[in-house]
Amino acid sequence: MSSKKPKSKQKRKAKTITVQTPKGRLEVTRSGMGYVIIDDEAGDVLVKPNDFLTALHGDIVRVKIIKENSRTGKREGKITEVVSRKQTEFIGHLQVSAHHAFFVPDSDKPMPDLYIPLQSINGAKHKDKVLVRLVRWEKDDKKPVGEVVSLLENDSPNDAAMKEILTEAGFPISFSDEVMEEAGRLPDIIGEEEVARRKDCRNVLTFTIDPVDAKDFDDAISIRQLGDNKYEIGVHIADVSHYVEPDTALDEEAYKRATSVYLPDRVNPMLPEHISNQLCSLRPNEDKLTFSAIFQMNAQGEVKQYWLGRTVTHSDHRYTYEDVQQIIETKEGLYKEEILLLNDIAQKLRKKRFSKGAINFSSQEVRFKLDEKGTPIGIVIKESKEAHQLIEELMLLANRTVAENIAKKAVNGKPIPFPYRVHDQPDEEKLAPFIQYAKRYGHGFDISSPQSIAHSFNQMLKDAAGKPEQHVLEQLGIRTMAKAIYTPDNIGHYGLAFEHYCHFTSPIRRYPDILVHRVLQSVLDDAPKVDKKMAEKCKHTSERERAAMECERAGNKYKQVEFLQGFIGECFEGVVSGVTSFGFFVETIEHKCEGLVSIVSLSDYDDFRLIESEYSLVGRRSGRIFKMGDKVTVRLVAANLEKRQLDFEWELG
Repeated sequence: MSSKKPKSKQKRKAKTITVQTPKGRLEVTRSGMGYVIIDDEAGDVLVKPNDFLTALHGDIVRVKIIKENSRTGKREGKITEVVSRKQTEFIGHLQVSAHHAFFVPDSDKPMPDLYIPLQSINGAKHKDKVLVRLVRWEKDDKKPVGEVVSLLENDSPNDAAMKEILTEAGFPISFSDEVMEEAGRLPDIIGEEEVARRKDCRNVLTFTIDPVDAKDFDDAISIRQLGDNKYEIGVHIADVSHYVEPDTALDEEAYKRATSVYLPDRVNPMLPEHISNQLCSLRPNEDKLTFSAIFQMNAQGEVKQYWLGRTVTHSDHRYTYEDVQQIIETKEGLYKEEILLLNDIAQKLRKKRFSKGAINFSSQEVRFKLDEKGTPIGIVIKESKEAHQLIEELMLLANRTVAENIAKKAVNGKPIPFPYRVHDQPDEEKLAPFIQYAKRYGHGFDISSPQSIAHSFNQMLKDAAGKPEQHVLEQLGIRTMAKAIYTPDNIGHYGLAFEHYCHFTSPIRRYPDILVHRVLQSVLDDAPKVDKKMAEKCKHTSERERAAMECERAGNKYKQVEFLQGFIGECFEGVVSGVTSFGFFVETIEHKCEGLVSIVSLSDYDDFRLIESEYSLVGRRSGRIFKMGDKVTVRLVAANLEKRQLDFEWELG
């Protein structure tokens, strides 16, 4: 017998398997397959329809990785959690039977029908077009449950189109009963106790300057002379954070929307009108709660000292931009001395800003003249004048000052989480082809530093003013720039040439401004608030801002098409505003409406190819070139409202 002892069984260490459940956005294709797009990760995660859980297109979800191809890196997963929904309101048709109803969405993205209890159909009938809100969809529910919010059957095509633009982008059209009740309970009267806690600025001359059709006045300016060439200039902002408190239904709704959306014929507000147009709106001859930046300045626009904090104010007058512009031009009108002084200071602030490297892209706004039904009857081009610049410069000063104040503070040696508004320096790869293009028009660029690039941009814009290439150089220049975003990682604002910048001045219509007010107040109270979710909130509000901009573009495009419907067959002078492999876009000079000249419509003339570096289409046989900035004559051949699309044909001249 062997005397060898049997080998002791070694305890094997259990292998730890980390289950990956990254967070991302679900994109559903027309075929019904899903892809979860995860930030900062290469490659999407494929999700089959049976593994969606209760997720819909655009939702933020957690996905469990169940397969991964080590060779290709392709991953497959299943959704384990819906973190937040992109969309809770949908447009479609109702199917009503004796015992229940179903809602069938008008969407090119596959999604299940919604079960609507008969008590929730709100008077709608079989086959009616309706707006429906998703009210419940738990894991165990066979079908998502909804309620009819409103009947769209009798809406005009324009009204239905605007609502569709908003719902598709995930902006609710209505507020829930809970939110409206909460807004309704807010006190209309300012108590003496609240006044006692604030700096009282009601005896200082104060006024608002806004567009003629504005209903929410979220900023006001005050001014008084202190003597010795010194002035006290106050920037007073509606104190929305006093009324909208964290962890309330109001706050959750405002965060979800993150911004008001401005369409040609309406505003889809971030907050109920009771708050935005009444409680918080700085209407004339009413006491209002405000959050203020008050500056002691000299006539040269130099800030000697400033104060930040909560105030109570009283607007003495409501100006439109046109009113103020008239005072500036004629030197006559109510409070003319104060207006002219403020304008003088604003222009000095503006000049100083550009001398430090701010970029002066001109801003042309296209607005539609609408009849009482919302039908466009004309187009107005609005340009920035000194009255607009007066407000702009004072708002920029307040925003910069607040950001600088927060940047000086720290908690445990770390920066306070704060929603800075940042704008990165131009990307060299994007900049290089633009510089080459600008050279053809005689515009040189110094790229030795970010400041010299900004100076070159300004010189180019100045030299191109009034010339045919002005518009195209402005548009291409803007496209080379990074997009401004909200983030706790402060890298400065390149376009404004500010080291520190935030949005403090529009809390009625922007959620980041509410966050700024809350953080600022916590700092003023010597109890800085550390919000661990600030990065997530910044990302969400930046995304919602982009979605709102897309809505505004879509709304403007609809109005352009609607306006030009009556001009089919007519010819227009235009400028080539974009070039692609499938044709070129033309913006009409008279109306600023953009449409496509398809490459197919050019085929009888020549076979055209795209030269990307030249921003041009070149004919193989003729050598005919269509490049950005070229003047062309086009004929309108189609105006498709459903697709929001204008089709032009080039007229050989």
